[in-house]
Amino acid sequence: MSAESASGIQKGLVDLVDFIDWSGVECLNQSPVHSLPNALKQGYREDDGLHLESHADEQLLIYIPFSQVVKLHSIAIIGPEEEGPKGVKFFSNREHMGFSNVSDFPPSDTAILSEDNLKGKPLILKYVKFQNVHSLTIFIEDNQAASEITKVQKIALYGTTMETTDMKGLKKIEDH
Repeated sequence: MSAESASGIQKGLVDLVDFIDWSGVECLNQSPVHSLPNALKQGYREDDGLHLESHADEQLLIYIPFSQVVKLHSIAIIGPEEEGPKGVKFFSNREHMGFSNVSDFPPSDTAILSEDNLKGKPLILKYVKFQNVHSLTIFIEDNQAASEITKVQKIALYGTTMETTDMKGLKKIEDH
């Protein structure tokens, strides 16, 4: 039996927002006015007036690199009832994806977001597929109403960091 907090997040997991490498974050087909930081960055994503919005059609392709290796457990994707995401594919450690080649690769996991998910219930990922994650690509295929615009109010990634050895801190052992 797993111990979960009131927010539905399993005990021992952290919000991985502090481990995102912001210099490499990308979002294809985002509105110039309603861009990815509105849904992903702490402070912005808690503001109900801000959101990520698709531009030319309903699809969004989001690339999130991490500053260190993480184990990804679950993801919360919050959005409005009508324009919120519906079909979502997740790709672990898959770089340089575009709309032209996203269907060429098998996703690490897929989901159809429910009304509960859009209100904040996290999606539990196939944990074995997300053990050694350097980056995550999220492909939002469509939205709940099959309309031209998809809106995402918040994306939160939950998991743990990998304990890594700081090689710079190691000292050479001298032979005696």
